[in-house]
Amino acid sequence: MPIIVNLDVMLARRKMRSKELAERIGITEQNVSLLKSGKVKGIRFDTLTRICSVLQCQPGDILEYVADAADEAPDESKGPG
Repeated sequence: MPIIVNLDVMLARRKMRSKELAERIGITEQNVSLLKSGKVKGIRFDTLTRICSVLQCQPGDILEYVADAADEAPDESKGPG
């Protein structure tokens, strides 16, 4: 998946544990763990807003786009022009 979740990096920078973040944003510690591991298909904007507020960061500090080979390959099903 080309979206990388850097929540663990931001937690380390803020010297905060997952448990504290979970309590402060109102989700379970298990859900924070799933977010950190990138095993989620999406995140609600209100959850992202609360995370950014608590960690005093921007969404781009937590989420990163990294293109993979499939994203960079030209679509050969389309003809020229």
